[in-house]
Amino acid sequence: MKTVLAFGDSLTWGADPATGLRHPLEGRWPEVLGEALGGRAKIIPEGLGGRTTCYDDHAGPACRNGAKALEVALASHMPLDLVIVMLGTNDIKPVHGGRAEGAVSGMRRLAQIVETFPYKPKAAKPKLLIVAPPPCSAGPGGHPAAGRSVAESERLSPLYRNLADELGHPFFDAGSVTRASEIDGVHLEAADTAAIGRALAVPVGEILG
Repeated sequence: MKTVLAFGDSLTWGADPATGLRHPLEGRWPEVLGEALGGRAKIIPEGLGGRTTCYDDHAGPACRNGAKALEVALASHMPLDLVIVMLGTNDIKPVHGGRAEGAVSGMRRLAQIVETFPYKPKAAKPKLLIVAPPPCSAGPGGHPAAGRSVAESERLSPLYRNLADELGHPFFDAGSVTRASEIDGVHLEAADTAAIGRALAVPVGEILG
């Protein structure tokens, strides 16, 4: 059986936009992906609310810097066959600069970590799938939560695609199957997180072979 690390933020954790609590298992994309793959792979969910690609954010109760957390996750769960990274929604908060370019720089750093981490054995380097998160929607008051920009969120997908092509990694656009809930303009309804899991089954299956 293959092993896959699903590394992300609250969209991977499964945050309910209405309550802030966690969706049930059937409403979290890592679990849905594992089911859709029919037992071919074990999906390890590693989602944390507020996580950025590589920027510190001390406003939360845990380290939100994805570059720091990814190294720990790789060491904890190796050997891995694939790492799926879906981050960027928090990078476009004004406190982190509010621009998609910051997220792209951070995603580049995460790709470097996956490519250069000292795996055991050294040959057990996993493949990387870069996933653009769904775009934000106009939430209450016409703006997504935390001052994010809908326009900047929509720029993530083409920029991530270009980055993936440059680095030679596969890419998937989660916005091709869903968009953020209008409740807060950021998080996903359970059916939408499940849709991401089902849609990822095709590219992940191809990558795992």
